[in-house]
Parts: sequence; structure tokens; C-alpha cells
Amino acid sequence: MNLYFRLFWLFIWRIKHCKKIGFLGTSTIQFRALPSDCDVNFHLTNSRYAAFMDLARTYMMAEMGLLKKFLKLKWMPVVNASEFTYIRDIKPLEKFKIDTKIVGWDEKYFYLEQRFTTARGLHAIAHVRGVFIHKRKQVPLDELLTTVGFDEEQPTLPPEMQQWIEFLKVKKEQNL
Repeated sequence: MNLYFRLFWLFIWRIKHCKKIGFLGTSTIQFRALPSDCDVNFHLTNSRYAAFMDLARTYMMAEMGLLKKFLKLKWMPVVNASEFTYIRDIKPLEKFKIDTKIVGWDEKYFYLEQRFTTARGLHAIAHVRGVFIHKRKQVPLDELLTTVGFDEEQPTLPPEMQQWIEFLKVKKEQNL
């Protein structure tokens, strides 16, 4: 339930007072791990990482100046795949931040990296693959890039992202 309050806070306050970043900029948002976010092992539970990542991606779109535009166009983001690497736990009441950035795209998907850090260092790294949907169809990436006004050279995906993409292809082929 507390994530609904955080979402409400995000829309009512945080988005109105956020900084502006470019399309390939890094967005940073801070949270605190409340006791209700933690499990019986007294650390942030695995499912909360994904929920906080949703909030961080929404905040990133606001910092890019795209959230209102995408809502007006009725473009809805959809996560197609994600992978997590947990390095160390986040303790109850500990402040943490999530850095979110677009690392690239291919002919169908865009790819993001999200990092969880505290004063103690890096806690988790997650990669996300997604698309935008409008009227049950995918928004073509060329249309998305034109809408956001991005006309620079496409970044090269990092090697770990390329390996993950290959893994996802193999996984799909073996299970069809």
C-alpha cells in the first residue's frame, strides 16, 4: 500500500520539482526502505526492487520532460524483460537512491540500466527491456525518437547488455 502513497507523492510533488535531463541523461531519485518494504530477513524484499524501479522510470520520464507528452499521446510503457544482480542488502530505514538511464535500443526495444546505491555503496544493478504501447500496438522506435526530439547518434549497447539480449533470444527460441 505504501507504494501507492509514494506514487501519489511522485505525481503531486516530486515531478513538479524535478530537474531536467536529456534523453540519455541519468535520472536519480531517493527513497527510504520502510519496515513495510522489508521481509523477515530484515532487508528490502526482492519484489520491492521492481516496484521502486517502476517509480524511478516514471520519474525519469518526468525529468526528461516526456511524462505529460506520453500521457497525452496515451503511450503506455511496458516492460518486456528484466534481470537483477543483487550485491548487498538494503537495511530497514536506510536511504537509497536509484540511478536510471537509457543505455540504448535496437529495432524493437529500448534498454535501461537501474542501479541501487546507498552511502555503503552499490546494492543492485538491474537491466530492463521495454516498449511503449498505444491502442494495443507497439509505438515504433523511430516515431518515439522523433517525438522526443532525439536526432543524435545511437549509443552502442554495453557488452553485458548485448550478452543479455543474446540470452533472451536463445531463451525465446528454445521455448517456442
